[in-house]
Amino acid sequence: MRLPVIPTIIVAGAVAVMIALGIWQLGRMGEKEALIARAEQSLSMTEAVEYPRDPAMVEELLYRRTSIACASVSGATTVAGTSATGEKGVAQRVSCALADGTSVTVDIGYSRDPQPVEWSGGEVAGTIAPGGRVVAEDGLAGLQPLARPDPRSLPNNHLAYAGQWFFFALTALVIYFLALRRRSTRARGD
Repeated sequence: MRLPVIPTIIVAGAVAVMIALGIWQLGRMGEKEALIARAEQSLSMTEAVEYPRDPAMVEELLYRRTSIACASVSGATTVAGTSATGEKGVAQRVSCALADGTSVTVDIGYSRDPQPVEWSGGEVAGTIAPGGRVVAEDGLAGLQPLARPDPRSLPNNHLAYAGQWFFFALTALVIYFLALRRRSTRARGD
C-alpha cells in the first residue's frame, strides 16, 4: 500500500504542531508554578514597594503592597468582585492617572450596586494584582473593602492543556490510520 503524499505531509505536520504545543504547555506549567510560588512569598512581605512604572516589572511585584497618588480619574466601571467578608457583588474600578502620567487601574472597593460610583482620586494603599491593577485595602468613596488578591486563585491548568494537545495528536493519527485502512479496503474491492 502506498501512502498518499500530500495528506500524509499534512497530517504529520499537524501532529508535530500538536505535540510541540503540548510540550510548550508543559514548560508553561513550570513557569506558572514559579510565578505562584513567588507571588505566595510576596504575600508574606509587609514592606510596601513603589508602584512599577515599567510594565515588565509588574509581574515581579505581584501581590506586594504599594501606594499611589491618583491625581485624576478618567472612567469608572464595575466588574464582578468579592468583599473582604466573602460576599459576592461588584468591584468598583477606576482608571487613575498618576502625577507623571502613568495610568493605573484601581479597584477602589466593593458594593452590591452595579452603578459606578463617583470618586475624584487621592491616596490609595493596596496590593498589586494581576494585570497591574491596584486593589485598595480600604474601601474608598464610601465602599466596603475588597478581598485581598490571592495567588492561590491563579489557575495552573497547563498539565491539562498539554494532555489535550497530546490527545489531539493521537486522535489525528488514529483517524488517519483508519482512513488509510478504509482506502486500502476499497482499493482491494472488499
